[in-house]
Amino acid sequence: MLKHLEREDNLGEIKKGKKVLVDYFATWCMPCKMLSPILEEVAEADKEVTIVKVDIDEFEQEAVMAGIRSVPTLVYYKDGKEAKRVSGVHTKEEILEIINKY
Repeated sequence: MLKHLEREDNLGEIKKGKKVLVDYFATWCMPCKMLSPILEEVAEADKEVTIVKVDIDEFEQEAVMAGIRSVPTLVYYKDGKEAKRVSGVHTKEEILEIINKY
């Protein structure tokens, strides 16, 4: 499942899920735009993972609290704990490898 974080969402609660990939992005970021369709493919390939897109300009506080220094940054949470953090554009296969490794 792929969703955009909304104001009424609680990112802390979402991250407690079994398999959660958070994509910190910005609308003005070209690499972020390149990553977006790849994340859609990942969501199709692994129905168990929840992918949450967080706009760092709209949710600045959440990005600061997560220690995000560049976009795009992907943070993978397994059973509520951060398992892996990567920055930049990655292939579908690389992202699925991260998800399946942990």
